[in-house]
Amino acid sequence: MSSSDSKHSSDLKVEDVEKVKAPALDAHYDPALVRKTLRRNDLRILPLLGFLYAVALIDRTNLGIARIAGMEVDLKLYLGERYSIASMSYFIPYILLQVPGNLILRKIGARNWLTICVVGWGAAQLGMGFVPTWGWLVFCRVWLGVFEAGFFPACVFIISTWYKRHEVQKRLAVFYLSSLVITSFSSIFAYALTLLKGKGGLNGWAWIFVIEGVITIVLGILAYLFIPDFPDKATFLSPEQRKLVLDRVEADRGDSIPDEITKAKVFKHLTDPLVWAYAFMFLASTVPAYAIGFFITIILFSMGYTLTEALCLTAPPGIAAAVSVYIFAHISDKTKRRAIWLAVQNLMCITGLLITAYANANGVRYFGLFLVNAGASGCVPGVLAYSSNNMTSHSKRAVQTAIIVAAGGIGGIIATTAFQQKDYPRYIPGMWVTIAFQFAMIGLLGVTTFVLHRRNQLRREGKVGPLEGTEDFYYTL
Repeated sequence: MSSSDSKHSSDLKVEDVEKVKAPALDAHYDPALVRKTLRRNDLRILPLLGFLYAVALIDRTNLGIARIAGMEVDLKLYLGERYSIASMSYFIPYILLQVPGNLILRKIGARNWLTICVVGWGAAQLGMGFVPTWGWLVFCRVWLGVFEAGFFPACVFIISTWYKRHEVQKRLAVFYLSSLVITSFSSIFAYALTLLKGKGGLNGWAWIFVIEGVITIVLGILAYLFIPDFPDKATFLSPEQRKLVLDRVEADRGDSIPDEITKAKVFKHLTDPLVWAYAFMFLASTVPAYAIGFFITIILFSMGYTLTEALCLTAPPGIAAAVSVYIFAHISDKTKRRAIWLAVQNLMCITGLLITAYANANGVRYFGLFLVNAGASGCVPGVLAYSSNNMTSHSKRAVQTAIIVAAGGIGGIIATTAFQQKDYPRYIPGMWVTIAFQFAMIGLLGVTTFVLHRRNQLRREGKVGPLEGTEDFYYTL
């Protein structure tokens, strides 16, 4: 690059980013400054969002722990399918409010929206500690779904706006695996809370909801002070670092500057078949993930372990899954391939489900839970990275991310209804439903790989215009 070119690029303002060719934007920054800025971004964004998401997962899935800690008897959840209905009720508002949540996110800002979400679901969680009947439990679960609906898609949307395409999966994996590690110990923490049984006139299971609800509300208030906004609004970076982040994203995919969200754009994005393909993949990934979240403690308890042993044994599979998630994310980013590694993790999940369903020895069945947890957990950030890599514009990112995460909510409904009380303790029908979704996802990965490869080939041959409306953009396979 000539000195005049360098001077010209260094004088650019953020609003001029869209007018400059990609190579000029990404090439003139000192690599040391790039590394320093990325580290600063990572430390500010990933641990905080990961911890908050861990709290969300704990609050969402601690119903299974409370069930075996006395709630089943107190609220008569053993009647019919009350437990499955209480679990499922959360997902109805969670699914319906995904797209509106991401549209609100751009309007009021990440800090304000995420704080509303966290404090809101903390209040719903707290209320669950005082429910006198099964009906009130369902009522609180619905409000839990209302407030959690906007959180996860907002986190994914925010993370994907800060990094280049092939830097995203490792970041999503760190975000997700940090929550996996924390939630792995949530059962042990919940067991400790049950020891408060009798205090304040509350049973042990009620204290799980009360204490975790209060913690969530406090974290929501504190998070307001630290949650980062979008790159164009970030105040924790210097002007030069903020411009660096925007320039790198612009050079990579041409959408560093948010585009206006209109009804026409929303409709256009909703009619893209790929959006729904990624949504189905995410659904298929969340069925085993939610099944593990809601039923691992119950499955372990059914093997003959004591309550304490079952709660403690939930931790190792989660820790192992966190390691697996990062390994696959690293390989995927390094090879710049998504579909093949997702399929490998689908096969891991299938193997684990079959072992858990049909093996006789408890130790072997427990090993199966390791494979299910690792395979399902790795697919969650993997699908999000796959979809994020293959789109441009903030408007599409908002709509597509919300649709995908909403599909994950449907996966939660499937998991909570496929694993029915009448199939206890091995839940064979639920296992086969989950296996079927894994095979379907593998088939769909083959289809999307073919379609995206074909589109890339036609673009290189000059037979079609710019992919996703962006020059020099090619799909990640």
